[in-house]
Amino acid sequence: MWGGRFSEATDAFVAEFTASVNFDKRMAHQDIQGSIAHATMLGECGIITPDESRQIVDGLNAVKGEIERGEFVWSVALEDVHMNIEARLTALIGDVGKKLHTGRSRNDQVATDIRLWLRDETDKILALIAKLQAGLLDLAANHTRTIMPGFTHLQTAQPVSFAHHVMAWFEMLSRDYDRLVDARRRVNQMPLGSAALAGTTYPIDRTITAKLLGFEGICQNSLDAVSDRDFAIEFTAAASILMMHLSRMSEELILWMSAQFGFIHIPDRFCTGSSIMPQKKNPDVPELVRGKAARVFGQLNTLLSLMKNQPLAYNKDNQEDKEPLFDCVDTLSGSLIAFADMLPNITPNSENMRAATLKGYATATDLADYLVKKGLPFRDAHEVVGSAVALAVQKGVDLSDLSLAELQGFSALIGDDVFECLTLEGSLNARNHIGGTAPQAVEAAIERGRVRVQGY
Repeated sequence: MWGGRFSEATDAFVAEFTASVNFDKRMAHQDIQGSIAHATMLGECGIITPDESRQIVDGLNAVKGEIERGEFVWSVALEDVHMNIEARLTALIGDVGKKLHTGRSRNDQVATDIRLWLRDETDKILALIAKLQAGLLDLAANHTRTIMPGFTHLQTAQPVSFAHHVMAWFEMLSRDYDRLVDARRRVNQMPLGSAALAGTTYPIDRTITAKLLGFEGICQNSLDAVSDRDFAIEFTAAASILMMHLSRMSEELILWMSAQFGFIHIPDRFCTGSSIMPQKKNPDVPELVRGKAARVFGQLNTLLSLMKNQPLAYNKDNQEDKEPLFDCVDTLSGSLIAFADMLPNITPNSENMRAATLKGYATATDLADYLVKKGLPFRDAHEVVGSAVALAVQKGVDLSDLSLAELQGFSALIGDDVFECLTLEGSLNARNHIGGTAPQAVEAAIERGRVRVQGY
């Protein structure tokens, strides 16, 4: 395919080593989509005849059919998806097929294909995030009054509801969704027409091609257009943040499922057993997602390292962009599918959660707030409550189990209404504001979340 420039055939090993068809053939649909748009533009601009354009488009659709039916024979000797499709097109329609490549290069062709492919995959991932979020909203709606400990430093801090915790996951995913929507705008810019690096001498009209392919804009510099992989790096960075969030969720699920916590039940279909210990039920799905996060982080580093020392414009190094990007998309998609199926089906153990909340003096801050409302400066209230907690620890009881007389021994401001703020329900209900733990506040957050997901 190199014409007369070379005096000898490519070494067999080099041909295999430099070929990319074994992995880039997954972009075949996008390659044909881009070629149809290019051939249509060539015809409309008079660069080829309308009849030649029609023959090329019909031939490309025939090739597409062969690929979809599994009849297409891929050749490593033809190096990549682009040359395989073009060669088959020429075999089907004759020399007219050789005119398809007029006014373009594989450099702008592959840059276009990968953008089209990533745009399609981004849309699928956005739909998976929305599905996962919808499942979380349904889970949260059933547990606005299921009390569990909120943690800092993995120590019991204050009471929250299980729904409130689930809605924290929802907010993480909302930011991930927004990041990917924003990144998609930069993916959806068309490099086609930049040719190898300097544009083309043919009277092309890039706006025709961009409109046919649904691009939001056209890359403005031919050197940058063929060598830019920022969009892939940005996607992988957003994917890494999303996988970090899924990994954090996984860590909590793994802890909560353990016998030491006993907070949740994960259905058996998402778990596995042990080959030697018959009692074991292992949370393999969240453990695997936690591990796969590292894999996506690694692909981000791969792409950054790939691009960090490349001079303008295109270099063969860029062939190495696809496998890490493909793996990133596959890993992220699989993780989201697993979580979208699993998370809505977990069941909280409300009794264990409540018992754990009572163990950690979770209402101590509420007692301090109570004293402040009675007129005691917060720092003094903090010291009073610390002394009360010390007595409760000494006696092995909760704050709410101390007598009124014992509590009044630390401050005369404490009255018999103090026990209302020392209950777990009282602690939740007292925080009835946007972002708070009160059931009404969480229910309102769930409704806002439903509106947000419906508006995607």
